[in-house]
Amino acid sequence: MAPFVMHTLGDRKPHTEGAKKISDTKQSAEDLAILEQLNLDYIHSDQSNDVERFKEFLAEDFIIQIEGVTRNRDEYLEYIAKPRPFKDLAVHDVNIRILSDVALIHARVTLTTLDGVAKEALYTDTYQKREGTWVCVAACAPDPVAIT
Repeated sequence: MAPFVMHTLGDRKPHTEGAKKISDTKQSAEDLAILEQLNLDYIHSDQSNDVERFKEFLAEDFIIQIEGVTRNRDEYLEYIAKPRPFKDLAVHDVNIRILSDVALIHARVTLTTLDGVAKEALYTDTYQKREGTWVCVAACAPDPVAIT
């Protein structure tokens, strides 16, 4: 991935005095593997109501926007504890971007509602490496739409 480049208007050079150099985003194989597994754990835990696993990787200050509502960690754990209104949750097209100590996971999920309707949705989860451990700090998951 190319390093960040500041674009300016005209022929002026960007002001860099006192600025920290922004380095390339290096995606280590280890970090990618951890984030891939966390993403799979998130999906599996959602499908199977695994509140205990969510407690392990959701940050204390976690927030999620889902079903038109913003929920904090405790509210989301209560939501996950309820029976899931779907089955066959699967993840596709995963794109993990590591940006220093933050990682964005973009992907698509498919599922089947309990009344048999096939649906899909895109989502973005945000992880941060805190004290050497990746934790999910935010998620945004719009309502799934029917697959036509």
